[in-house]
Amino acid sequence: MIPAHTTGEGGTTVVYGESAGPVLHVYADPRCPYCKRMENGLGETFRRLADEGTFRLHYHFATFLDEALGGKGSHQALNALGAAANTGQAEFLEYLRALYANQPHEDHDTFAEPRALLGLANDVEGLRSPEFENAVLEYAFGAWVEDVSRAFGESGVEGTPTVFFGERPVAVLDRTGHAVTPEMFTAQLQEG
Repeated sequence: MIPAHTTGEGGTTVVYGESAGPVLHVYADPRCPYCKRMENGLGETFRRLADEGTFRLHYHFATFLDEALGGKGSHQALNALGAAANTGQAEFLEYLRALYANQPHEDHDTFAEPRALLGLANDVEGLRSPEFENAVLEYAFGAWVEDVSRAFGESGVEGTPTVFFGERPVAVLDRTGHAVTPEMFTAQLQEG
């Protein structure tokens, strides 16, 4: 199964926004603590600019932290994100926010537990449904998760978070590893 609201070969990229304009490509791993910092600091800005039509969001997900740290939390979380995308764009983005807001320490594989992922879905209006729950519990998007992981591996991107505005890299973290301010982020969109 391939979730709705995806694009690319095999639907390996999750899309948010209706704009026909530029694309903001966001590469992230659900277990990545630096991705959490990016989302917590800039997620609302990403959404607002997408809603205003400045760009469409294209999310490219990785699962390499499962291999690096052991476990399957990135895979299970990505499956749940696929189920959320299948429900709707707004539900996907709100669920992504809920996952990062409640992300366990990267050494703890809490996201490997489907019940934990379902519990976080309670924070997202309109997400909990029998279809969503079955997809999470049964790992229904498992083949898609593998395709998404493979696409990330073939992308040439070496770490997360990595963000491109079109083809141009955009800094989302400062030298200390914390999210840049929304003003610093938006200023970069005006460059070049």
